[in-house]
Amino acid sequence: MELELSEDQQALQESVRAVLERECPISLVRSVVEQHKHAEELWSRMAELDWPALAVPEEDGGLGLGFVELAVVCEQLGRVLCPAPFLATATQFVPAVLGAGIPEQRRRFLGAVADRGMVGTLAVAEASGRYDAAGISTSATPDGESFVLDGHKHFVFDADVAEEVVVAARLPGSAGGDGIGLFVIPLASLDPEPMVGLDASRSYVGIALDAVRVGPDRVLGEPGAAGAVLRDVVEQATVALATEMVGTCQAIFDIVHAYVQEREQFGVKVGSFQAIKHKLANMYVSVESARATAYFAAATIAESDERRDVAVSMAKAAVGDCQKLLTQEGIQCLGGIGYTWEHDMHLYVKRAKAGAALFGTGAEHLERLSHLLGL
Repeated sequence: MELELSEDQQALQESVRAVLERECPISLVRSVVEQHKHAEELWSRMAELDWPALAVPEEDGGLGLGFVELAVVCEQLGRVLCPAPFLATATQFVPAVLGAGIPEQRRRFLGAVADRGMVGTLAVAEASGRYDAAGISTSATPDGESFVLDGHKHFVFDADVAEEVVVAARLPGSAGGDGIGLFVIPLASLDPEPMVGLDASRSYVGIALDAVRVGPDRVLGEPGAAGAVLRDVVEQATVALATEMVGTCQAIFDIVHAYVQEREQFGVKVGSFQAIKHKLANMYVSVESARATAYFAAATIAESDERRDVAVSMAKAAVGDCQKLLTQEGIQCLGGIGYTWEHDMHLYVKRAKAGAALFGTGAEHLERLSHLLGL
């Protein structure tokens, strides 16, 4: 397994960073947060550059790159707190259609992502906040060749701007890890309910499903046998979110590092104090450790490595520990200015904290690790 980025991956990293520094300044993020706007122009630019189609297979109109390349992009998005619906589309919707859909469905839905930057998302979690199949109670009742869905989904990324939503639902008489079906539903058939949360730089939405009818052409694969696909999709979404969080934590570190080299106290730079040096050293080690763990998990997904399950939970747990340290010290090292609305630090802290709670907390993944390792 290659544990360093290749030359092509490094070139992708540099080009994505350059575009985002130009197209996604922190002022854009503030406008989304304070004026409740959508970053439509930014998403259009990303679509022009084929970023949503990065991991869409070539036969479906995409670039056919791998999951490590997706992780590279996600980290850079986290650095700038990108408010565009990339994670929802490229790391949740696309893998679901790719994993469960038949060739005709893949061409239809993935082709729309690749051709015109269609926004898609994934609806799995419910009131419990669980992302595993056993936590799904939304029902999918057969009605001829169609299905009727009833239930309520929570924490759906960017569903207010999506055209299509992949909904995970349970067929009657099933329980546990399968009996799950994946259904592609147009947003026009749903009633999205914006959720008020800590992080306003990304929209999180609840979806009420009240006798929503889904035709056979929108049922992905075999209904009732999508549990394994859903598990794979959730793992990909988890690692994508973890790498984005690494980028956000890196940005927090960079802000603090620059600040303590400029701020003076008692006639000297704050960064010369030994206590601050220790804090920065701990922050640096934490970010690098989280980055290495997240990219290892991305590599196991890209290579279908048997260590994938363990690596995914290790990554989310490690990034969870990283954000705890970075968000705390990020504010503390800035002193009084770190608590103000005018300083940008709170935007980074809120994005990192929200990410820590989604797709399983660090504690939940540590518990999952204990089962996977037989402890």
